[in-house]
Amino acid sequence: MISKTYAPQEIEEKWYQYWLDNQFFKSTPPTDVADEREPYTVVIPPPNVTGVLHMGHMLNNTIQDVLVRKARMEGKNACWVPGTDHASIATEAKVVAMLKERGINKTDLTRDEFLEYAWEWTHKYGGIILQQLRKLGASCDWDRTRFTMEPALHDSVIDVFVDLYNKGQIYRGVRMVNWDPQGRTAVSDEEVITKEIQQKLVYIQYEIAGSAGQDYITIATVRPETIMADAAIAVNPNDERYKHLHGKKAIIPLINREIPIITDEYVTMDFGTGGLKVTPAHDPNDYALGIKHNLPVLDTLNDDGTLNEKAQILVGMDRFAARKAIIKMLEESGNLVKTEDYKSNVGTSERTGAVIEPKLSLQWFLKMDELSKPALKNVMNDTIQLVPPKFKNMYRSWMENVHDWCISRQLWWGQRIPAFYMQDGTVIVAKNKHEALEKVQHEKLLFAMTEADLTQDEDVLDTWFSSWLWPISVFDGLKDPNNADINYYYPTNDLVTAPEILFFWVARMIIAGYEYRGEAPFKNVYLTGIVRDKLGRKMSKSLGNSPDPLDLIEKYGADGVRTGMLFSSAAGNDLMFDEKLVEQGRNFSNKVWNAFRLVKGWTVNESIDGKTNQLTISWFESKLNATLTQIEDDFSKFRISDALQAVYKLIWDDFCSQYLELIKPAFDAATGTPQPIDSVTYEATINFFERLMGLAHPFMPFITEEIWQDIRDRKEGDSICIAPFPKAGMVDEQILTDFETLFEVISNIRNIRNAKQISPKTELPLAIKTATPQRFETLEPLIQKMANVSDISYLGENVENESSLGVSFLIKSDEFFINLAGEINVEQEIANTRKELEYNIGFRDSVVKKLSNEKFVANAKPEIIDRERQKLADAESKIQALEQRLRDLGA
Repeated sequence: MISKTYAPQEIEEKWYQYWLDNQFFKSTPPTDVADEREPYTVVIPPPNVTGVLHMGHMLNNTIQDVLVRKARMEGKNACWVPGTDHASIATEAKVVAMLKERGINKTDLTRDEFLEYAWEWTHKYGGIILQQLRKLGASCDWDRTRFTMEPALHDSVIDVFVDLYNKGQIYRGVRMVNWDPQGRTAVSDEEVITKEIQQKLVYIQYEIAGSAGQDYITIATVRPETIMADAAIAVNPNDERYKHLHGKKAIIPLINREIPIITDEYVTMDFGTGGLKVTPAHDPNDYALGIKHNLPVLDTLNDDGTLNEKAQILVGMDRFAARKAIIKMLEESGNLVKTEDYKSNVGTSERTGAVIEPKLSLQWFLKMDELSKPALKNVMNDTIQLVPPKFKNMYRSWMENVHDWCISRQLWWGQRIPAFYMQDGTVIVAKNKHEALEKVQHEKLLFAMTEADLTQDEDVLDTWFSSWLWPISVFDGLKDPNNADINYYYPTNDLVTAPEILFFWVARMIIAGYEYRGEAPFKNVYLTGIVRDKLGRKMSKSLGNSPDPLDLIEKYGADGVRTGMLFSSAAGNDLMFDEKLVEQGRNFSNKVWNAFRLVKGWTVNESIDGKTNQLTISWFESKLNATLTQIEDDFSKFRISDALQAVYKLIWDDFCSQYLELIKPAFDAATGTPQPIDSVTYEATINFFERLMGLAHPFMPFITEEIWQDIRDRKEGDSICIAPFPKAGMVDEQILTDFETLFEVISNIRNIRNAKQISPKTELPLAIKTATPQRFETLEPLIQKMANVSDISYLGENVENESSLGVSFLIKSDEFFINLAGEINVEQEIANTRKELEYNIGFRDSVVKKLSNEKFVANAKPEIIDRERQKLADAESKIQALEQRLRDLGA
């Protein structure tokens, strides 16, 4: 017995477990030479091990699952590799917070003790997001789940570091880096998010040394808390205002330290006061000036953003609190000239949100100029295709201006840099301390040295330095470069990810792919948009505008959420999420379920002639084939949302609202049940339903499995997951055109009934004025059934007094008359006809204007011009018919 309502909660867990039990998601390279399936490989963008499912994950993984499920049904060896990323900064922050709750400070722990807590946290929470993806229906090969800190992947990262170092691509040096005071680590340029912030531009007077308070130079800065680190004041040598100060010294307010006044054409004369405080330790441009003029570097900030002893004043105070305090102190000392509101761009940490502090630091870097060239070339020449291609310009801009990658992080959680220091500071890079010792003994002939004499670098590698290897390392392609998995599954097919990590991750994976496999890691990169709320705001916890995906699944079902997310999410375009979208998805599931119940509720009578519905069956066969062709085209262009819309329209409109209504057996009032249906129509309908479920399965895996299993007898181990994806057959264009006209006729007659308030049970006669009556003769039974028409007659070209024939409507050049037996309001009919005539004259004139445009006619495709000319002919026919109608009505 089929339940009256569709209850997703009752079937989703059942079928997901069934899929797992039967290993439908499992993929292995073929061992039988007769197995010629082509691989279809997708690697999941590994979510942070700290993460829980959010709306962005929902969209991204739904798209991946649609692609993977379709490939599996097409007979490909579909392999979707799941996994998680160790997320150094985010995870370490979570562990530190957990320790704080237990009354433990990180500083009180050794590195090994801290890592024990980190692994405890990871084992407890690290798999949550992957479990949540199962609720969505993700068809990953869970036996292949990888983690960037598992031993094999960890070792691959270390091996790559050693290899690149030995190739001269990795170096260690003091550079101005982006310092995150909250995370207490360096971050790469790509991890800095620039935000426009309202600040105070502070004008400060510096006394000129030796002037006895009679001469000053004023500078303007948004960072008065760094004046204690000033090394000079720079002016433009061509600035007449300051020529008398060349070679003199100024006194830093509050601390009374003298600094030189230098000249450099770098200084912009018309910005601020034309005087520039030079603080080499706290600004990259000032650092460059400092090198040029051999200025000292004085860093007055601690790693956590507080002032250190070198600042002399406000030691221990946070930099932003110090900013306010210093403005007040400058006012009290008489050195504050004024403050102005000023908007400027400020870099913030992508991980913590903290304002980035430029900081001189000894870090490890990877040279990017040569390594990145194949990655730029092969995206620009479409060896790797970005979808949509509009992102190629952004990609090119990044890659043509690439900087060396700062790959070291001042953290404990992550792959520790395999660099070992001798007591004299000599660095030895090796996979582990044992290998480092061997290098020292054999290369430097220091045989008395022991492992105790070597100290490993304290830093870990940037998390992206592990995830850039993901498409290779998940198949152990670095550890064992010729294994069966990497040879079969690499390169992968499609990557689905977000544009904001196009450089962070995608470009770097391409770089690694060419460096270590000599080819691209994937063929296509599908870039999703950002999921925003209906007001266009990015979803966030602080705004409270991000629904819990699991709550949505509980309320609307996984299929409802999946389709709701995809209804309006074209590649690269942001999705304005509204819960009404998933409500629409749930309604779609209900529509499919109710159609299934209707069909399965029919009784079959073998003795009934099956020819009655043959025309309708032929129409839907062509409609289905035409839609399949369209959907394949959509998939080939990654128009996933368009493909779903086509499936939705085919099932809801064409199958449920049209086909089923056309073939549905009449209701027997005496028995209170539908009359029996013939076996030919029933079998055709079951066949259609089965193919429609196959078509919808990648989008709606659960309900389609439930219906597919019940629609025919199945054996244990059968599943729609591995059933063939429907293929397009022949399309009869004429029958599609005829049925479009049929539905338009039915719709017009029903509209007339509604407008005239005539009962649907009242039979009405229909007269058709047409030059091709044979087109309508085959449709007569369907018009009579669907529009409750008593009889159909055909009129010649010359008909007198057409108004006596009743209410009319036009479809192209054909005119249809419904005799309403004297119920017509003549005045109202004249008014309506005039209104329609006015509209059609306006439409005709617009088409004439377009066809009169020589530029349009010269540049438009022939088929477009033909279409416009057909519109003109149809409009002329309608105008003639409407004018005749007015004459017949006596207007």
